Amino acid sequence: MKRIAMVLWLSLTLPALLHAQQSAAPEISYDSAPNLLKLPADLYLGEAAGVAVNSKGHIFVFTRSAQTRLFEFEPGGKFVREIGKDLYGFSFAHTVRIDKDDNIWCVDEGANMAIEFNPEGRVITLYGRKPESVEGAAPVAPGTTPPPPNPAFAAFSNRLFNRPTDVAWDAAGNSFFADGYGNSRVVKYDKDGNWVKAWGQRGTGPGEFHTVHSIATDAKGNVYVGDRENNRIQVFDGEGTFLKEWTNIGAPWAICITPGPNQVLYTSDSNKGRIYKVDLNGNILGAFGKPGKQLGQFGWVHEIACPSENTLFVAELLNWRVQKLSLHSASK
Repeated sequence: MKRIAMVLWLSLTLPALLHAQQSAAPEISYDSAPNLLKLPADLYLGEAAGVAVNSKGHIFVFTRSAQTRLFEFEPGGKFVREIGKDLYGFSFAHTVRIDKDDNIWCVDEGANMAIEFNPEGRVITLYGRKPESVEGAAPVAPGTTPPPPNPAFAAFSNRLFNRPTDVAWDAAGNSFFADGYGNSRVVKYDKDGNWVKAWGQRGTGPGEFHTVHSIATDAKGNVYVGDRENNRIQVFDGEGTFLKEWTNIGAPWAICITPGPNQVLYTSDSNKGRIYKVDLNGNILGAFGKPGKQLGQFGWVHEIACPSENTLFVAELLNWRVQKLSLHSASK
């Protein structure tokens, strides 16, 4: 009876304690740059699913409109070019990331693919495969034994993505894919694009996921996974060993870790329109934002780029825009 009473007490008090911690987080003041992106007169953003910044400060936006499209802008917001126009692997944009060599990686949820472009905008590596837009094979006649699957395809099929969402890298160049809505797992490839391993399945326990929506790595090679529908970030080493989880930041739609020796993590609970600044031990350092349509408010932040601790770029689905935020000191 005592154990049942303790479980009941925890189930009632833990949500209140977590809410109190979130509410008590120091408020961070910030400014949003007006009219950031200068699009040509005949070009529009749809849902801004992804945003990333390269070493030169150029801004890349992965957007959902009549077609999925990838745009590049100068640091001041001047339009530079479109990359991958009418590309076969562009179907339903999810995120865009830039690696240490300024290669551009687009994770496309609809195509079940991640596509790596070099800085010049040419495709260099593909991960996953877009579903074929053809009819399936004719049904097998009753009483007939169907032929065995092609062994080569059977071995490859386990390596197909199912609505992937994001990618991150460690210092050795290994890639970690958030895979995603359907497979509920993390997939690791080496620097040459060779499959290494996968971990995770649908569930609520340590190392299990429900909607792997975002992923990031720190300087030590630890992997931070935004387990959105389980309202937590799970942390693993580079081999997939579970280290810890954070359950104090709501639903992590987007996560980003800053460069440099003193790294911090930003995560967006887009259900509530709040962005949290967190140290790598899971302590909330500050929070800001609220839902809305005005400058400085947020409508479903879907990806965050954090080139420095006090400069963020946020891509919004509901408001069809990207905001550049300049953060100030947190206030009690």
